[in-house]
Amino acid sequence: MLFPSQPDRSFSFPPFPVDLRFGAGIAADLGTLARSLGARRAFLVTDPGVVMAGLTPRLSEPLSASGVEVEVFDEVRQDSGSQLIMRGAAEARRFDADLVVGLGGGSALDSAKAIAAMATNGGSILDYVGLNKLPADPLPSICVPTTSGTGSEVSIWSVLTDDDTGMKVSAGGQRFMATVALCDPDLTLTLPPAVTAATGMDALAHASECYVNRACQPVSGALALQSIAFAGRSLRKAVHDGADRAARCDMMLASVLAGIAMNPTRLGLAHALAMPLGSWNLKIPHGTIIALTLPSVMAFNVEAAPERYAAVAQALGADTRGMPPLEAARLSVEMVARLKDDLGLPRGLGECGMNEDWVERIVAEAMKSGNVAVNPRETSPAQLAEVLRASI
Repeated sequence: MLFPSQPDRSFSFPPFPVDLRFGAGIAADLGTLARSLGARRAFLVTDPGVVMAGLTPRLSEPLSASGVEVEVFDEVRQDSGSQLIMRGAAEARRFDADLVVGLGGGSALDSAKAIAAMATNGGSILDYVGLNKLPADPLPSICVPTTSGTGSEVSIWSVLTDDDTGMKVSAGGQRFMATVALCDPDLTLTLPPAVTAATGMDALAHASECYVNRACQPVSGALALQSIAFAGRSLRKAVHDGADRAARCDMMLASVLAGIAMNPTRLGLAHALAMPLGSWNLKIPHGTIIALTLPSVMAFNVEAAPERYAAVAQALGADTRGMPPLEAARLSVEMVARLKDDLGLPRGLGECGMNEDWVERIVAEAMKSGNVAVNPRETSPAQLAEVLRASI
């Protein structure tokens, strides 16, 4: 599973400024960590589901015990809107926060990073959609994931909804990265199976789309393959036995490694489709979109990168010795499709409200994504429409 030799290619891997802390029970160190950053007033960004799950005290109590005053902002929703981000930033400034803490899945962590950014920058969060547009450093932030999938705690992106258009958009760059990623797999032990499945497939897609795309280089490739191996070993286990701490640890590692790997590479067609499919009145959850489109995307791409997809099959646990690369590559497609089915996810996007009426609009938006340009196979709108139809 060595990355292909490319002796005539040069590459760079961007600085990784996030202080990554990983370990079971490590969330208890949050108070000490916050004080080491000089924090005295922490603005805790989360969502109602995390509050109902009883996880908020796991952070607020060690913060308070360390003398850090806490205000909880629990208004985050799926793909939080731009107005919510601006309201959160105003609340953080009113509280005179000197630290933002994000607790939850991708929406909560993306919201926390965006709120930290807008607490110190003028205008609207929509002014900074795109890459490297944020002029001033954000407030320090600590991201604490409660799912294993988005990798937001280590990524350069903050995804949100433009309330004016209903479209999902992304603001990114190193200034949108968390100061600290505090990754405690014990916080995922009570995550429901359906959410574990969808977010886990998102982590797998981050790694696999990163590995096979045109921008991948050996550093991202090594991280991505290890991520795929962790997911292949443990995603089924984490879904079917949520209390399996080893599986939960593997899946959080899969998420973190893939999140780091994809920062300089972007992804592929599944993630290009995911932005519009999560927009407007559809608003299909991101992980579900990825799980349901990834097999069709892989089937479309496989002949363009057979050696890369063969490595994906190996990382997932297949014995491909003696197989021609294309046969092994096609096996990776079968393995991912079977994994999706084994996890009890919907059979297709049609079960989530997607139908033929949406295809033209979805494809038109998806073709604008930078993820299309790095996809291993050149893709026309008509071809992308067929990939989408195969996922319905």
